[in-house]
Amino acid sequence: MVSLHQITILVAATSAAAFSPSQLRTCYISSCCTSSSHRMPNCIFSSKVDTDSSDDFDDFAEFTSTQLSSSEEDVKDDASFLSDLQSRVQEVEDKSNKLPLMILDTMLPRQILQIQIQHETLKSLMKHRVSQETPTLGMLGMAKLSTGQTVPLKTGVEVHIIQMEKSTDKPPTDTTSNTESSEPWDVSLCAGRRFVIEGEVDKTEEGWTEAQVKFLDSQEEEEKEVQQFSKPSMADASGKPTEVSSADRLSVARAISKSKQFTEPNMNMKNGASLVDRWIELAKENERQPGQIDALLKQLGEMPPEYEPTERAFWVGALINPLPSMGVAMEIRPALLVSKKAEERVQVALEGLLKSIKHMDGSARMW
Repeated sequence: MVSLHQITILVAATSAAAFSPSQLRTCYISSCCTSSSHRMPNCIFSSKVDTDSSDDFDDFAEFTSTQLSSSEEDVKDDASFLSDLQSRVQEVEDKSNKLPLMILDTMLPRQILQIQIQHETLKSLMKHRVSQETPTLGMLGMAKLSTGQTVPLKTGVEVHIIQMEKSTDKPPTDTTSNTESSEPWDVSLCAGRRFVIEGEVDKTEEGWTEAQVKFLDSQEEEEKEVQQFSKPSMADASGKPTEVSSADRLSVARAISKSKQFTEPNMNMKNGASLVDRWIELAKENERQPGQIDALLKQLGEMPPEYEPTERAFWVGALINPLPSMGVAMEIRPALLVSKKAEERVQVALEGLLKSIKHMDGSARMW
């Protein structure tokens, strides 16, 4: 039986006979340098192999200390570039979240306010925003405190300037100020995103006020509300949710359930109509001009679905507190804007809607 050692010697001898030393060297060099697509400083081996060279297998033989130090400087330059880029991005974000403020009327998303302005500072502001291709302002309303004092809200809406032109219906003006600059403008503002003021309100050199704002998103607020109350309460040393947090965790679910009441059949209403349908029916009997409610519904668009309780509450608020006011409902827009939870907003809208219906059908007049 041939031993394993003898087989190994036989294989080695056969390989040596098949390739001469020069052929073996040529084969290896050819395999390294065939492809011209790979960028290499030199072939690993030259056509003439120098057995005394100490750099044959040194990958860093052709790099100098200067080249290595420049790579470190490149890394520093890259870090500096990224830092500058982040600063610029932050600057752009801060600028985009800075809004000039207009304290005039509480508005809700989807509402349109048509006004006539003569104030020079306000006209300059609007011209400036339009020229900068940012035709938006921050609209704030007023809130009445229990003391009777009125203060501006810190929560408002971003309004888009959708129309701005010289008024054709000019009010009577004083002859001393009858100049082109004092001519009234007709302006239409459409409410969009909600925001809350962050930090101080500043006055610009041009004369208007502006502030850094944080824009609010209903879906994000509701998701955050669920996540917040799904976490264990810090007051519970065992790490288990307390009864309060367990109850609050269902707040959004209750808001969704309550929001169904706006559109589901209600046996307490005439012919079992829903609350919204009954309000629309009564409002058409009390509208100040023909077609007012139809125009309002077209402006507001389709009612948000029941699984968007916050947006549905804002839609109802804009319906019963239209611009201009119809005088058939309590003012609920400030309460809707300052409410912190979806369930609170739905409850405010439900109560306002029911009271308005009872006021219009005569069962419970408010004034």
